Amino acid sequence: MLTNSTGRGRRTSAAVALGAVLALTATACGDDGSGADGAEGSGKGKIVFWDNNGGVRTDIWKEIIADFEKANPDIDVQYVGIASTEYQSKVDTAIQADGLPDVGGISASMLAGFAAQGALDPLDDRLGESALSGKLNEDMVESMRAAGGGDDQLYSVPTSANNGVLYYRTDLFEKAGLEEPTTWDRFYTAAEKLTDKGDNKFGYTIRGGAGSIAQALDAMYGQSGITSFWDSTGKKTTVNDPGNVTALEKYAGLFKEVTPAADLNNDFTKMVAQWDSGEIGMLNHNLGSYQDHVKALGAEKFRGIPQPTGPGGKRVQVSNPVDGVGLFKTSENKEAAWKFIEFATSAQSNSKFNESAGQVPAHLDAAKDGWISEAEPTKLAADALSDGSTSIVQLPYYLPDWNTISKAESEPSFQKVLLGDMSAKSFLDGLAEKLDAAQAEWDEQMG
Repeated sequence: MLTNSTGRGRRTSAAVALGAVLALTATACGDDGSGADGAEGSGKGKIVFWDNNGGVRTDIWKEIIADFEKANPDIDVQYVGIASTEYQSKVDTAIQADGLPDVGGISASMLAGFAAQGALDPLDDRLGESALSGKLNEDMVESMRAAGGGDDQLYSVPTSANNGVLYYRTDLFEKAGLEEPTTWDRFYTAAEKLTDKGDNKFGYTIRGGAGSIAQALDAMYGQSGITSFWDSTGKKTTVNDPGNVTALEKYAGLFKEVTPAADLNNDFTKMVAQWDSGEIGMLNHNLGSYQDHVKALGAEKFRGIPQPTGPGGKRVQVSNPVDGVGLFKTSENKEAAWKFIEFATSAQSNSKFNESAGQVPAHLDAAKDGWISEAEPTKLAADALSDGSTSIVQLPYYLPDWNTISKAESEPSFQKVLLGDMSAKSFLDGLAEKLDAAQAEWDEQMG
């Protein structure tokens, strides 16, 4: 069984849900400010879709859109791809400017913030009357519901679940006579032995740019073995626990010693491209980049395995948010927009999307397709999360301030840690202070 410990009822439920899932994602209608609640519309005409991972998932979304328009010739879908690092700020700005699209990618990590601003339409009634009813992984659905801010409504139909993966170059490991990096001790040994800075060879690539905090948290909790994001009171975070401080010191100490200096500003796309094109031994990312590595290296030169285990063979990792699609409240053509959501999350489209993304499908029928067993990292992730070796630390996606705190307010400070200009303890103490304040505000609002 997958084990979880969060210290809070709702978060425990969400953590269990996410773990269980892995054991088996322009111009706007209504931009004239014509009404905060939008309208059902005619079910025909134009709708606008914002992709929350533009550039990375553009091709597969355009393929799904083409399929949809062929099946629904009276509906035209305008695609707008927005980089994942810019998506939240774009939506926040559009909320204030009455410039939202009809449909958009809404992951669990950003859901609470958008829902708190009243930007999304509840989807429970639509889903209940849809052919999708009973066909979506209930754990993913409940993870989305739990992330929505506390009103128990569903604001995003799940498309996929992700998981952290340690990718390593099997050819380089074999040449160096190294064991597979299945433990943190082996990971650090390999990172050092595979590094030859004079020959521009490195053992690891660290994420120092956008999105760095979630990866750092994964490394921290994975090494410390702490299994809850909150202490027993549910009011104080464990991010600055001494075990996590020590773990972050060791992890951040890899920068420029066994990693390229360019890692300081690398987001995931640059980090992945660098690993695919160079001689770097290991990369931490998630299931989503698997197909990129296959195309660049060939399946025989690398493996993607679950995160390393700590002492005693125990694996601890932080949760990865479920991705999905939501209906914005200001849409003036909600009937057509919902048709698109239904189509995009149907078995055929959902399987096609997740095979491209290398992630776990939300549609139960899509999850049975043969490509999943052929995608080794996806299969290994599912096995690891069902064999009793893994605990999930559920991140507090339900906090409206989570994304801001864990990204814009923390990433520059983490870069200072990598550069040696700030101690790991000072960084984590500052992060803990913000999180504790956000949790206290949440508790007050929830009564």
